[in-house]
Amino acid sequence: MSTTIPLHRRGIQASRLILGCMPLGGNWDSEPITSAHVEQAREAVEAAMESGITMYDHADIYTMGKAEQTFGLVLKEKPGLRDKLILQSKCGIRFDRGPGKPHQFDFSKSHILASVDGILERLGVDYIDILLLHRPDALVEPEEVAEAFERLTESGKVRHFGVSNMGAGQIKLLQAYCKAPLVANQLEMNLLYTDFIDQGIHINQTAGKDGIFPEGTLEFCRLENMQLQAWSPLAKGLLSGASLEGQPSSVKETAALVAAMAERKNTTREAIVLAWLMRHPAGIQPVIGTSDPQRIRNCAAAGQIELSRDEWYELYTASRGTKLP
Repeated sequence: MSTTIPLHRRGIQASRLILGCMPLGGNWDSEPITSAHVEQAREAVEAAMESGITMYDHADIYTMGKAEQTFGLVLKEKPGLRDKLILQSKCGIRFDRGPGKPHQFDFSKSHILASVDGILERLGVDYIDILLLHRPDALVEPEEVAEAFERLTESGKVRHFGVSNMGAGQIKLLQAYCKAPLVANQLEMNLLYTDFIDQGIHINQTAGKDGIFPEGTLEFCRLENMQLQAWSPLAKGLLSGASLEGQPSSVKETAALVAAMAERKNTTREAIVLAWLMRHPAGIQPVIGTSDPQRIRNCAAAGQIELSRDEWYELYTASRGTKLP
């Protein structure tokens, strides 16, 4: 398994795994942050750093802003820690529309600039390393995005930019206007959500008619040296210990195979699931969304696992629940 990923080729020395910070800060409400929330974040960060994870993924909406605020309190406790981290956050989803106003996506210049100011304030930092646009805005004006990115670059508030949940065509449109290269695209990818692989396997196959992964996106990101990041890489824990009650036989069989493979390789089930993603030559970065220190350590073991071509396809075929065409 290559340890070189697209971010490295751009001079961004990110860790192979990213710790997703969505669980931090308590519930998605306006209740205040407690000392227990700060302790939870502190223990997660310590476990991650001990495991060699130096990249952290946020979004301005996570627990209504409290995830970033809690993380910021941990940074404040540990002078010098900021300089050891790659901090990434996302903006563009709006819940704060007021009574009777719809939830929406917003890539307007004013919203992007205001969002970054809020992110920096909550984290208690002067800049973030990467800003991702969270979900595609149907009313996007790429000129406005470009203006916002230029302003953020000039002010030193953001060093790099990327996107999340976007297809190749949407990325091309934005990149045509933005001077700064878009360095990452974060998408849902895991051993139970294999559309990113199926899209290519099902070319000229009837099975591909209901595919939802945007055609050519995987290949486009590889050609453009864009970092593919996988959110929900552990498939909600279904392959590493979560209850399988009511799940289809393919999920149960895949979970059994993962457990057997982990035992054979003397590693954790989480490591096998993540190693399957990391075996892909695109250099996928899993974003692990847990605050459990032991689970973080279980995930970190993925870096020492080598899956053969046979093992990779064995897992993929089990997940499909049917042979390849």
